[in-house]
Amino acid sequence: MKCSVIAALLLGAGDEPARGKRPALRLSGARITGSLDVPFAEILMPVVMADCRFDAAPQMQGARIHEVVLTGCVLPGLDLGTAQIEGRLVLSRCHLSGPLVLTRTQIHADVDLRDTVIRAPGTEAISAVHLRVDGHILCTCLEVHGVFRLSGAVISGEFDLEGAALHNPQGHALDAYHVQVTADFTCHPGFTAEGRIILSGATVGAAIGFCGARLRNPGDIALEAVDVSVHRNFDLGEGLSAVGGIELDGARIGTRLSLRDATVTNPGGTAVSLRLAQIRETDLRTRQPIDGTVDASNAQLGTVYDAVDSWPTDLRLDGTAYDALATPLTAADRLRWLRRGTGGYPPQPYEQLAASYRRLGHEDEARTVLLARQRSRRAALAFPRRLWGHVQDATVGYGYRPLRAAMWLLALLAVGTLYFALHPPTRLEAGGAPPFNALFYTVDLLLPVVGFGQETAFAPHGTGQWLAYGLTAAGWILATTVATGVSRSVGRQ
Repeated sequence: MKCSVIAALLLGAGDEPARGKRPALRLSGARITGSLDVPFAEILMPVVMADCRFDAAPQMQGARIHEVVLTGCVLPGLDLGTAQIEGRLVLSRCHLSGPLVLTRTQIHADVDLRDTVIRAPGTEAISAVHLRVDGHILCTCLEVHGVFRLSGAVISGEFDLEGAALHNPQGHALDAYHVQVTADFTCHPGFTAEGRIILSGATVGAAIGFCGARLRNPGDIALEAVDVSVHRNFDLGEGLSAVGGIELDGARIGTRLSLRDATVTNPGGTAVSLRLAQIRETDLRTRQPIDGTVDASNAQLGTVYDAVDSWPTDLRLDGTAYDALATPLTAADRLRWLRRGTGGYPPQPYEQLAASYRRLGHEDEARTVLLARQRSRRAALAFPRRLWGHVQDATVGYGYRPLRAAMWLLALLAVGTLYFALHPPTRLEAGGAPPFNALFYTVDLLLPVVGFGQETAFAPHGTGQWLAYGLTAAGWILATTVATGVSRSVGRQ
C-alpha cells in the first residue's frame, strides 16, 4: 500500500462514518511503500497496524494523534518528536532498524515497547528527551542497540525494564538524567546493560530495583546515580552482577540501600561510591568481597548491615556517620574493619565507632577503639612525639587504661620500699624529723603532690641516690600521663 493513500486516510479522506461509528485506520500484514510524512497533522482516529512492513521511517513529528498501536511491524525508524498522543503509544514485538524519536512528545496514557528490538548502534536508538507520559512505560524484554536517552522525562506511572537488554559498549546504554518517575523504576529480573546507566538527579516516588540485573562497563562506571532521590528502597542485591563502578554520591534513599548477595568488580578503581549519601538502612552483605574501593566518605548510612566475610579490601569511612552496626562484633574485629582504609590517619572513624559502642553501653570496647586511634595517630608523628607517645601508651594506655598506671606505681613502690628498708638514707638533721619509714619515703619520691616529710628529712647515698632520682622522674611521668589521659578521656565523653 502506498504511503500517499494512508496519509490521505489519516487526514480525513474517504466517506463520512455512519452515525455512532468511530473512524479508525486498521491494517494487517501490509507493506507500506514510500514515505509516510504527516508532520504537525491532526489525526483524530486511532492508528492500528499489525505485522506491517515500512520501506521508510514514518515522519509524524508535531502531530496530534488519538492513538498509535503497532504490533509485529518492521520499520526503518519512527519520528514522533513533539507529537501529542491522546491515548496509548504501542510498539510491541516490532523491529526498528533506525531510531525511535520521542523528544518532547506528550503521551496521555501508557507507552508499550514490550518485546521490541531497536537497532541504531553508534547513535541514539531511542531519543526521548523531555518525554512526558501520563501512564506507565512498559519495556519488558525490550532490546536496544545504541543509546536509550530519556533525560528530563516525566513518567506519572512505572518505568519497567524487566528483562530488557541495552547494548552500547563503551558508551551510554541508558541516559535517564533528571528523570522523574512517580512509581517504581524496575530493572529486574533479567535486565542486562552493556555501557553506562545514568540515573543522576533522578527522582523516584517509590523504589529502584536492579535485583538479578547484569551491568557491564569494565574500567568505567556501570551505574551512575549521583544525587538520585528515592522515596523507598534502592535495591542492588539479590544476584546483581556489576562489572564496573557503582556511583551513588549524594543519593537520598528513604528506606534501604541493599547490596545483599550482589557481586561488584572494578579492580584498581572505586567499585562503590557512597560519598555524601543519606540512607536510613544500608545492607553491605555482598555475595563476595567487593573488588575495588568502597568509598563512604561523609555519608550517613543509618543502620549498617555487614558481614566479616564480605568486607572490601579498601574501605573509606572518613566522615561517615551511622546510627548502629547491626552485626555484633568485638572492638578488635571492628578495628580490623576500620584499618581496611588506605587514606592515612582519619580520626573520625574511630570516634564514630567508639560512639556506637557507648550507645550500646559497651564502655570498655569504646576505650579500646579510642586507644587504637591514638596508636594510629602516633605513627604519623615526629620521632620525639612518637617516643613520648610510646611512654604514654606503655604507662597508662593514653589514659584509657588507668589501671596500668596503678600497676606501675605499685611495682615501683615495692622496689623502693624494699631497697630503702635494707639501705636506709642518712638523716639530714638530728632531732625534729619524723622516724624513717621506707614505705612513706618511697611514696614521697613517687608522688609529687603528696608530702609526708620523709623526702626532706633524709638523703640517700650511692645507688640509693640514683634510685631516688629514678623514682622521682617516674612519678612525674606517670602523674603527667595520667592527668593528660584522664583529661582527654573526660573531654571525649
